Amino acid sequence: MTTTSTDPRVALVTGGSGGIGRAVVERLARDGYHLGVHFSANKATADELTEHITAAGGQAVAVGGDVADEVAMAAAFDAVESAFGGIDVVVHTAGVMRLKPVVDQLAARKLRAGGAIVNFSTSVVGLQFPGYGAYVASKGAVEALTLVLARELRGRDITVNSVAPGPTATPLFLDGKDEAATAESSRREPCPSNRPPKSF
Repeated sequence: MTTTSTDPRVALVTGGSGGIGRAVVERLARDGYHLGVHFSANKATADELTEHITAAGGQAVAVGGDVADEVAMAAAFDAVESAFGGIDVVVHTAGVMRLKPVVDQLAARKLRAGGAIVNFSTSVVGLQFPGYGAYVASKGAVEALTLVLARELRGRDITVNSVAPGPTATPLFLDGKDEAATAESSRREPCPSNRPPKSF
């Protein structure tokens, strides 16, 4: 369904029933959005928020589902579309924060003073090639964990680095690529020396 300039815009906010997601929902409601308020487990909280929005003259529906469950989330999207005729904006706030130290298993416990941990990332993190989303997400996590682990090992005289090499002629990199594609990738990706390792 195509909206017109006079139609209210519709937003689905994952994790919208609480925390920062609730603040986003409340702000969008004040801006006149019709809202899908997503919850994972606490339906009562989502219902309370939608009732609050409705009582203030807004429009909102509560939709549930585990964001890791594709079928449940498809049903949530369908419910918002059914209620409001379409979706214009999706805001992802859903998440949990479990605070625990990074455990680099044996490396963190066994390294001697003056030692080093080196984690491999990839230059693709900075290049954002289409189709590389899952791979880039995993390597972005490596870079973030490197920073945290470096601080957790402070005082141990152990450095923690991440390095991001460019194209390397391995079977994994070359598989399915012809010479032209390999040359093009090499031209577009920086060589390792152009992106120095992070050292902490």
